Amino acid sequence: MKSNPVVLITGASRGIGAATAIYFARHGYDVCINYKTNQHSAEKIAEQARGFGVKAEIVQADVSDETQVLTLFTKVDELFGKLDVLINNAGILKPQMPLLEMGASRINEVLTTNVTSAFLCAREAIKRMPSGGSIVNVSSAAAKTGSPNEYIDYAASKGAMDTLTIGLAKEVAKLGIRVNSVRPGLIYTDMHRDGGEVNRVERLKDKLPLGRGGQPEEVAAAIYFLASEQASFTTGSFVDVAGGL
Repeated sequence: MKSNPVVLITGASRGIGAATAIYFARHGYDVCINYKTNQHSAEKIAEQARGFGVKAEIVQADVSDETQVLTLFTKVDELFGKLDVLINNAGILKPQMPLLEMGASRINEVLTTNVTSAFLCAREAIKRMPSGGSIVNVSSAAAKTGSPNEYIDYAASKGAMDTLTIGLAKEVAKLGIRVNSVRPGLIYTDMHRDGGEVNRVERLKDKLPLGRGGQPEEVAAAIYFLASEQASFTTGSFVDVAGGL
């Protein structure tokens, strides 16, 4: 009997990560749901995923910490025995402010959480993809806009993630591993609360060509496409899910 493919999604207890876990489960993937602090939410997502008849497990780890990343992937080995897809989704956003008010501790935390985590998890995933696989990085439209006066540190971290996508795609293509990225725009998630403006999507949505904010499930669909065999000839590429931004 052929086993289900396995996907690891970092930061999957809420928002885009949670929607992506459910989307992959619906399409027959066994799902490893990584979370940092919210175990209750992670367990709820795993329960929903199991409703599609697949295996779903939660694993706690701060993916900006190398030791915890190693432990996370050891758990993936123990629980699933293989890995086909990695979704680098974990990320943080700090309260809105111009650069003049930012301190080094904030900047370093954002870069370490959003960038170092993607490097570390990609490295460990590649080791577990001897017959090929797929990595999808969740970037942001902020990588193109720069998010002036709000969070240029976050925007810069996503710009770094875009560069990682381009370089790593070329580096591992010969191994049969594809690396792509989605760049969400104004999506209805709790992350805007982290940035200090719960209703940010409502304030800005009319400026988008499509005139509305996006849903996490719309981003999840793009992530799934890039990870799937439907995108078998696509690597080093980006799909903007940003309403025309």
